[in-house]
Amino acid sequence: MTAFDTAITQARDLLRWRSPLRTELWAARLAAELEEAGEAEEFSRRAAEDGRLEARLAVAAMAALDRPAEDPVEGKGELPGWVRRMGRVTCDGAWYGKADPYGEQVLAVLAFRYENGKEPHIVVTGIDQPHGGLAVDALVEELKFLDDLGLREAEPGVVAGRTLDAFELGDRLMGAEVAETLPAIRPLAVSRARSVPGLVRGGAPDGAMAAFQDLPDLPGAEEAFGKLTEFVGDRPLWWSPGRVRQFLTSWLPREAILSQEAIEAMPEVVRAWTRHCGDQPAVLRQIDEDAPRLPALMADDSLAGLGKRLAQQNLPD
Repeated sequence: MTAFDTAITQARDLLRWRSPLRTELWAARLAAELEEAGEAEEFSRRAAEDGRLEARLAVAAMAALDRPAEDPVEGKGELPGWVRRMGRVTCDGAWYGKADPYGEQVLAVLAFRYENGKEPHIVVTGIDQPHGGLAVDALVEELKFLDDLGLREAEPGVVAGRTLDAFELGDRLMGAEVAETLPAIRPLAVSRARSVPGLVRGGAPDGAMAAFQDLPDLPGAEEAFGKLTEFVGDRPLWWSPGRVRQFLTSWLPREAILSQEAIEAMPEVVRAWTRHCGDQPAVLRQIDEDAPRLPALMADDSLAGLGKRLAQQNLPD
């Protein structure tokens, strides 16, 4: 049995179930399978020539992943009215936050419902932080899936933009390790994210840094926090023992020019930020281990990177 024959059989069942969401999920999986097998063009040709209701449903469902099913009834025969709802969804909310204690993976969640209010669902995208913020997993679930995640509400356009950025980064990285289930969900996840109005692309501010209000009252603390902000960049939720060690023992000596006051304040600033990020004991232990070495590391000019060396040459005597 060919992929086309299998799809026709599955589409026959979908016509009985009358579920736009189930049909879109099926179409996403089918599109991924056809792309992997190099059969997408042949499938589209056969479906267009076939003319049966099942073939027309397959065409309409895969088209809805690129655009709402505005007019899926071209040609011979008509598809049921519920088919028109595929892809025509409203975003009801968004959430964003850590998937693990150290934020090495974050979750971007978007909630949707169809235009008739039925089949509410969420699209959850797992975004890897250590490798630059690429999408590594995705799933579609019921709203109750959110109950135990502890995520904070966020602007839908921002979360949708981060979702699209994460998928596009994955497309640019050859050989990126992702969940085996991701390709089958990706077309729907991307389609849903694109449908959200007010998209904010290109690393929108996370808001975690602005929410930090516990800067120690120490000389040099603001200067130290400025360098911490520069280091965490657009991935402030990722704060693990390894990331702390990288900051204190590698990044600061290589990149940062700091006053003596800022160097002395840095350990307390990092501890305060750690408390803000969940107060993980292993992170605090890493700070205790590495912070005493910071003054000596900052004084070691051999550790300075090219940018720091050039900047130091322009400092007033």
